[in-house]
Amino acid sequence: MAEPEYLRIAAELRRRISSGEFGPGGQLPTLPALSSHYRVSETTIRNALALLRNEGLIETRARAGTRVRQVPPVHRMAADRYRNKPGTPSTPYTRDQGIGWSEYRLDKRFERVQATPELASLFECEVGERLLARHFVFHDNDIPTQMSTSYVRWSDVEGTPVSDPINEPWPGGTRAQMASLGIRVTRITGSFTAGMPTERETKTLRIGSGVPVLRYTRRHIADNRRIVEVARPIVRRGDTTVVDFVIDLDD
Repeated sequence: MAEPEYLRIAAELRRRISSGEFGPGGQLPTLPALSSHYRVSETTIRNALALLRNEGLIETRARAGTRVRQVPPVHRMAADRYRNKPGTPSTPYTRDQGIGWSEYRLDKRFERVQATPELASLFECEVGERLLARHFVFHDNDIPTQMSTSYVRWSDVEGTPVSDPINEPWPGGTRAQMASLGIRVTRITGSFTAGMPTERETKTLRIGSGVPVLRYTRRHIADNRRIVEVARPIVRRGDTTVVDFVIDLDD
């Protein structure tokens, strides 16, 4: 069976983009021009462009035509990202991105919730325990690259600066927040999955619906083995995120 024309044209345009013929930010030819070049209908061209748009390769804006998307650089999530580091203010996110404090912007929304069965299992607490849900969107120079919902126990943060969104972003991140409450975090666990983005994730992170995302669950655990924070999920685009880890083995 012959390959549909729109798939053939999408593959050709994809090749021209990857080769640099159409570079990042560069404008693609108009619909009539592409239709004439490939000798197909404009509907076929629209289908080909829709495929590339879903893959996050191109974007179309009113009165601006279709352009090749600027793909963010790859960022590595270092194995020691949660270790305290002296010097200028930073968080695990700013260190992952390689940006300074002035280049970091955080959108935030706080609300009080009750632990669902899933959250209760992660916190190892009773269903219905009061929690503070902190919804974040992380920006690198005004480009959204990460989103998350972080939960902490309301009994730990009630009436403290940690419960007030005005204090975000907090230098040192969640571990430093817990330390300010007299809680010593000694273990952080994480689990990762990958999948296609939801409509909300594509809109928030400004990615194509065909760009996979990396989702992970993180837990901060105090020295008394009490779980004091659960972030679920933390979401990043999967095509530009590398997760590093280190395993020390005894001889």
